Amino acid sequence: MKASAGVEGAKIERRTVERNRRINMKNLYFKMASLIPTDTTTMSKPAMRDQDQLDQAINYIKELQGRVEKLKQKKEMRSVPVDSRFLLVEVRSMDSALLVCFVSGLRSSYMFRKVIGVLEEEGAEVTSASFNLVGGRIFYTIHCQAFCPRIGLEPSSVNERLKKLAC
Repeated sequence: MKASAGVEGAKIERRTVERNRRINMKNLYFKMASLIPTDTTTMSKPAMRDQDQLDQAINYIKELQGRVEKLKQKKEMRSVPVDSRFLLVEVRSMDSALLVCFVSGLRSSYMFRKVIGVLEEEGAEVTSASFNLVGGRIFYTIHCQAFCPRIGLEPSSVNERLKKLAC
């Protein structure tokens, strides 16, 4: 009789251990589900199965990792030493007007004069220009229009010349 009592005691102990493990896992799933923002889930959290919650958490973590990588790349781009060249050139056409945006280093203020020279050679008249100093860079914005509206401006030509100037 003693041997069967020991076996039953072991079964009860295993059941208790298994029940405690399941309760612990349920609590961990609940805690994990509470950490995921509600706007990323497609179903209501109580209706989700444990496997769905795991899949949702995995997708959310992967999304966060992607965002972290993008932010690291942006940070590296900002920490690159700024030289006398452009970092960015953008030319937008709006009817007979152009919007030119570019970024340069602090020591390259003469680049502004060069850009104005290119615009004037291409037949543009500067109507307004502004700049913002951020960190070690100067962000320029230039609005211009064609000297002669009948002839107009060729944005692709201006863009090419500015890109060459940047090199």
